[in-house]
Amino acid sequence: MTDLTTRLSKCYASAIHDVLREKGYQNCVLPPEIQALQRGQKLFGEIFTVSGHVDKTLSRHESLLLWSQVLSKVPNNKVIVCQPNTHSIALMGELSARALMVKGTKGYLMDGHCRDVEEIIDAQFPVFCRLTTPADIVERWRYNLLGEPITIGSVTKCSGDFIIADMDGAFIIPQKVVEEVIQKTEEVMITESEMRKAILNGMDPEQAYLKFRKFWIYIGLKFIWL
Repeated sequence: MTDLTTRLSKCYASAIHDVLREKGYQNCVLPPEIQALQRGQKLFGEIFTVSGHVDKTLSRHESLLLWSQVLSKVPNNKVIVCQPNTHSIALMGELSARALMVKGTKGYLMDGHCRDVEEIIDAQFPVFCRLTTPADIVERWRYNLLGEPITIGSVTKCSGDFIIADMDGAFIIPQKVVEEVIQKTEEVMITESEMRKAILNGMDPEQAYLKFRKFWIYIGLKFIWL
């Protein structure tokens, strides 16, 4: 899986999305409200899932013990994807990010909020979330599932699936097609480079489309594949 993760790191989200769409996978995109904590961050790799819910019967000790169990039990070198089933509290903070970094965690995506933003950005730990809040989990949240299927938006994902997220957004690559999708995307990116050179050398856009059967919108220094 290490080789796949390395290859995935060189891809970008929009190109992989279009390859998946051509293969008939229409429901892989996560809600667009989930964005990088810092612009320019990128998230990629095999995922491990966490889910939980609000529980206001917990003591301070119980809630912190349960969260420390999450940090202890998640496997090394994965992207953690969390469905907290609440948008009222933060499910990631600086100390948690530091603990995950020690385990080689490649990043964290949640359908929820984050805190300790400046410290996490300084640590260069990739986090994708909806918003930020200072409210923490103490006395009000517990996990209930680790490594089991979860749903974010309309997308159900399982541990072992892959994720890629960048400034265009985030989506899931099903485990059974990840190698095939990465290979096809690599081919698309080679075609992209050839088309980019042709357009910059003055080829008419219509002729470029007819030759390459693809097209990009030029934004800044990046072509976005349509």
